[in-house]
Amino acid sequence: MLRISDTIHLADWEMSENFTRSQGPGGQNVNKVETAVELRFEAERSPHLPPAVKARLKRLAGRRWTLDGAILIRAEETRSQARNRELARQRLVELVQAALVAPKRRIATKPTLGSQRRRLQAKSVRGTVKSLRGKVDDDE
Repeated sequence: MLRISDTIHLADWEMSENFTRSQGPGGQNVNKVETAVELRFEAERSPHLPPAVKARLKRLAGRRWTLDGAILIRAEETRSQARNRELARQRLVELVQAALVAPKRRIATKPTLGSQRRRLQAKSVRGTVKSLRGKVDDDE
C-alpha cells in the first residue's frame, strides 16, 4: 500500500517492480548485481484515481506513459537496490501528487487605460522613427 494523500492510497497489485543491471561505469559489482529498479504503475486501470487525475497524470508522465496505460519509472542512481526502490516509489508519489492539483482557470482582464495609452504612444514614436528613414532631398 502506497500512501499518496489522506484520501488516495495505491494498492500493491497496481504496481510491479522489475530489477535489472544498472548502466554506466562501475566496479566488479556492476556486471552481476541487479540494482536498477523499473517501477510499473497501472494508472489506467487504477480504481483509486478519478478520471480527471488520470488525464492530468497522462500529460505529466509524457514518454513514461505506455500505450496500455501504465507509467514506467526507472531508478538507477545509487548502488543499493533498496534505495533505488525507495527513489522510484517517491517519484511516483510526487508525480501523482502533482496530478492531483487542478490548474487554476485564467480570468481574462481588460488592459488598463494607462497601458493602452503607453502602447499607442510607443506606436506613434515608432512610426515617426520609421517615417524619418525615407530618402533625403538634395534641395538645400
